Amino acid sequence: MATVRIGAVAKATGCTPRALRHYEEHGLIASARAANGYREYDDGVVTRVRNIRHLLDAGLTLDDVRVFLPCLDGDVASAPPSPPVR
Repeated sequence: MATVRIGAVAKATGCTPRALRHYEEHGLIASARAANGYREYDDGVVTRVRNIRHLLDAGLTLDDVRVFLPCLDGDVASAPPSPPVR
């Protein structure tokens, strides 16, 4: 799987790097550190961040979003809710 830096994730999702670091601090996304200290994310993080933004825009808090972690790597906006989510 390819890795992307924080600036590329920010650009792809419309988030700021500061927001991405905030999501990371709250355990919603994870990064590895390159030898130069830069954050590197799996390229799947773009989908996850878009889903986080979708849920936050719907009025949920970061604590609420944490409940959805197992679902955040798919298309949350168009998929029907799973039984545990209901």
